[in-house]
Amino acid sequence: MFDRVWFENLESKIREMGADSDAQSFDEIRENLSHPKKLSPTEFADMCNYVILAGGFSQKTAKNIHAQITEYLHKNGANFDELFAMFHNKNKINAVCEIWNNKNTLCAEYYGIDGLDDKIKYLSNLPHIGKITANHLARNLGENVVKYDIWIQRLGCKYANKNLDIDNGKLNLEIKKVCDEMFSHLAVETGLPIGYIDVVLWKSCQIGLIKL
Repeated sequence: MFDRVWFENLESKIREMGADSDAQSFDEIRENLSHPKKLSPTEFADMCNYVILAGGFSQKTAKNIHAQITEYLHKNGANFDELFAMFHNKNKINAVCEIWNNKNTLCAEYYGIDGLDDKIKYLSNLPHIGKITANHLARNLGENVVKYDIWIQRLGCKYANKNLDIDNGKLNLEIKKVCDEMFSHLAVETGLPIGYIDVVLWKSCQIGLIKL
């Protein structure tokens, strides 16, 4: 495990299964991380809304929900009652509406920030986006970062051969350290952005190619 051949086999199997996507396809994610582009306010809001709506759902369900909400927003704007009728989660729909209505300001503020840590901190303060979700959003916006979700934390502990206490609500700094070491190692092995490695490893765990 944890070498180039192992990683490439995982990536190949995921592609064969047709499971190579997050908010975007694997190829789009890899290209965006290698050559990030500045998104429009609408694109920025769409990315924010994807990670808000995706929480707690399978990727297939999340993409379907996001497609419906996005189509409505693009045509009609942020009408809370009608959006809530489509997706019955008051907190998430409130967040979606707030981000959509303020997308020009939020997008400009985000791209006005220089440091990566400050960008992630800014994203973590957006409606219904916490610290771990902020990393997911940052990666989808083209920042070369990882999402330290529970699968990645478990995998990092396996890489380090350490039995550490995992709290998915609060990232343990020692677990973050072993995860970062795992990603640094695989980045050298593969020559790929850590954000892309993260997507492949997460998907491999999620669909059972990696047993933890």
